[in-house]
Amino acid sequence: MKKICILFFALLITLNLRSQDQALLSKEDFSFLKEMTKEVVERSRVYPNQIASKDFGANNSGGVLIKPGGSEAYPAFWIRDYAMSIESGFIPVKEQKHMLLVAASGQCDQTWITDGGCMIPMGAIPDHMRLDDSKPIYFPGTYDSKGQGNKKWGMMPPYCDQYFFVDMAYFYIKNSSSTKLLNEKIKGVTLIDRLELAYKTPPTKQEGVLVYATEDFRGVDFGFRDVITITGELCMPSILKYKASLELAELFDLLKNREKAALYRNDAKRLKEEIPQHFSDSRGMLLASTGKSKQADIWSTVMAIYYGIIEGEQALNASRTITDGYKKGLLAKNGNIRHIFIGEDFSEKSAWEKSLVQKGDYQNGGYWGTPTGWVCYTIAKTDPAAAKQLAKEYIDNLRAGDFRKGGEYGEPWECYNIKAPQNSIYMTTVTSPYTVFKNHNQ
Repeated sequence: MKKICILFFALLITLNLRSQDQALLSKEDFSFLKEMTKEVVERSRVYPNQIASKDFGANNSGGVLIKPGGSEAYPAFWIRDYAMSIESGFIPVKEQKHMLLVAASGQCDQTWITDGGCMIPMGAIPDHMRLDDSKPIYFPGTYDSKGQGNKKWGMMPPYCDQYFFVDMAYFYIKNSSSTKLLNEKIKGVTLIDRLELAYKTPPTKQEGVLVYATEDFRGVDFGFRDVITITGELCMPSILKYKASLELAELFDLLKNREKAALYRNDAKRLKEEIPQHFSDSRGMLLASTGKSKQADIWSTVMAIYYGIIEGEQALNASRTITDGYKKGLLAKNGNIRHIFIGEDFSEKSAWEKSLVQKGDYQNGGYWGTPTGWVCYTIAKTDPAAAKQLAKEYIDNLRAGDFRKGGEYGEPWECYNIKAPQNSIYMTTVTSPYTVFKNHNQ
């Protein structure tokens, strides 16, 4: 018996050492990231009656709203940034419910045309919502509910927010362990019906399943590149649609609606088949689209691998490609990630084919911390040592510029432009990577 106990404890020690060896972050670095993330989420909260910016009134929504970061930038409730932060675990169920209901109340219930000639279709979810009056703003670039919507930002609202709305509901139901809210009515329409309507709002080709846009009927494919023009079949929102389809299938399972659950699982099956077919290049990378800005897209590729859309040999090929780009200095800077490899820019003037900002700035060649976790996860498939190195560079950069030091320190920054970083204490720069490291590497 003594011998068996000794062997058992030896096995536990071996497994523990192996687990520590496979982890992308040390316990110390993970603990640092956890505490920073928790504090950034807290700084991003806007409590009832609190004023987040001198340019706007107080939060009159009746509950906590979370803006994209802890600085005065973006003084509104952004659906996307909030949804991408839920899984971090730092947003309690009560707050989740309130923000879900606020977003649901902002869903468009009647298709209308803006003064700028853009269309907001029935079912559209706001890009962001004002803190003072909860008015929905469906387009980027403004806080003006009356003046919103011009061709600069596309002819339709961004396509990602509809799927992030499904995320919000899915995680609330999962965390609350109750399906009651799904059958409750918001402005006369049940939440589950609103989720289905949102899911079906982004356009496809006739009988298609991939999200699709033309120059004349364009919406931003993903809010983290809303200054970029991307057309054709769209990779990123199709990835988000895949995730949302599985979530809806699970929600309908909980509601005992097997027919609807099967319908959304069939969508997920088609998307998993068609995304690699339509967007893959010879290296395993995914292109952002089949039309304008048809370029190898690091963010789409690593997200598709993380969510299990790309698997097997293609995932390994993409991992090798991204690892090679990282080692050659074409991918990252201080642990932050570009959208496109250096050397694969569309031209000397722009990283993407068409952009509203100059090359090297913001989404047109800037470096972002938001996707770092997905990139580390992808690189680890073929080169764990390189993945750990990238993760360490990310943490070291956060430590060096930690906003809690005061003064000019601002990490986590939203992104690094060619000259300087912008927008300090930015939430998804830590919540998204932290979620990956928490779920898969610790």
